[in-house]
Amino acid sequence: MSNRVFDIFAEICKVPRPSKHEEKISKWLCDFAAAHHIEHLADEAMNVIMRVPATPGYENHEGVILQAHMDMVAEKNGDVQHDFLKDPIETFVDGDFLKAKGTTLGADNGIGIAMALAAITDQELPHPAIECLFTVDEETGLTGAEKLKDGVLKSKRLINLDSEDDGQIFIGCAGGIDTLAKMHYKGERLKAKGEMLGVCLSVSGLIGGHSGDDINKGRANANQLIVWFLARIWPQTEIQLASINGGNLRNAIAREAEAVIAIPMAYKEQIRIDWNNFSAQMEGVFGEVEKDMRLELETCDMPDTFIPADKAYRLIMALCECPHGMIAMSHEMPGLVETSTNLASIKMRDGYIEVNTSQRSSKEPAKHHLKWAVEQALSLACDEVTHGDGYPGWAPNPNSPLLEVVKKAYIDLFKSQPEVLAIHAGLECGLFLEKYPYLDMVSIGPQMYGVHSPQERLSISSTERCYQWLCQTLKML
Repeated sequence: MSNRVFDIFAEICKVPRPSKHEEKISKWLCDFAAAHHIEHLADEAMNVIMRVPATPGYENHEGVILQAHMDMVAEKNGDVQHDFLKDPIETFVDGDFLKAKGTTLGADNGIGIAMALAAITDQELPHPAIECLFTVDEETGLTGAEKLKDGVLKSKRLINLDSEDDGQIFIGCAGGIDTLAKMHYKGERLKAKGEMLGVCLSVSGLIGGHSGDDINKGRANANQLIVWFLARIWPQTEIQLASINGGNLRNAIAREAEAVIAIPMAYKEQIRIDWNNFSAQMEGVFGEVEKDMRLELETCDMPDTFIPADKAYRLIMALCECPHGMIAMSHEMPGLVETSTNLASIKMRDGYIEVNTSQRSSKEPAKHHLKWAVEQALSLACDEVTHGDGYPGWAPNPNSPLLEVVKKAYIDLFKSQPEVLAIHAGLECGLFLEKYPYLDMVSIGPQMYGVHSPQERLSISSTERCYQWLCQTLKML
């Protein structure tokens, strides 16, 4: 029946569903339910809830919720033409992996939806009553989980299908909060424009990845590389900054960045020497991890306007001071990142520059301390710094009855012990607990790599095992 999972996932890949644009996938899910005569509803947030009754012999068993999110991270390589609001995801098989052509695959979390739908439409699978909860906007705000109404869910057990590691059961996750900073400015023209040279600096080819799962893997951040170089050369000559852009989404490590500057003609040769030296140094720091890293310098047309020099200098220094990466490891759970922050994106807007960061921690005080540290750093240049509402963590419950069933199902199938862990990435489970404090929850999923980047790939064999695991769990429940 695992082929059914991939058939459904193939249909999901045809439906555009970037975060905050889930209207098409929400309708697709309702149409799927109607075609299979499944009770369903879509709430005001476009979350979709489906309900199927228990199979014969399971009528008196406690029900279970299968939960996944509809939206996907919309990331693509710079040379790829793809409209995430219109175009289907183009997939292909490479050995044991399912991949996409130059874009994110969307297995995070489309494969979770596919497994849930395959289970509830399998006429031969015995199970208790099942509620499927498919939420919107998990990736950029968890607003679907936040807007879920009290009393909608009936069951007291929930299996989240949004994990990405084979043979692992997650029973806790970090909380998070976003920080947004803006530096307003009025563009200026250069007086001695003919004596200056336009230069474009770019970083590309980085791995990037999930700012929760991958933050401790030693990967480079394109925003940092650009800023480090500008900070290094700024004292040497009169640099003018025209633009700086890098990164995309708050929960993805920046893979590409670019800055356009003007330099005095006399510095034309020296900047290439400095850039080559810097590139060699970054190769020494990140070369073992970032095999495809490209740092390029090219002359370009002179821009019309520039950021005032004093503001540009303060911005570069503020971005240098802004923390990024793993901050602390957990003492309670060895190997778990406790606290981190991601310098996610730097964007030129009309009259201001916008900096997005994302902080995570399994310790609530540490999360807030880190957001204040980020605020203080960015306030060196930015006149407006705001924080999102954030989302709570999910405290582990190692005595969970549901956990014991899921563990036993794995052991029965694969004759080995699954790992029981907490995760540094955010899951919606913490928000569910705020409205349904009695919920007994675990999170599982098949093996994926490179999520939140165009390198995202899904293990086919792992997906088959995970679906077997889910079905065995439902039988045992």
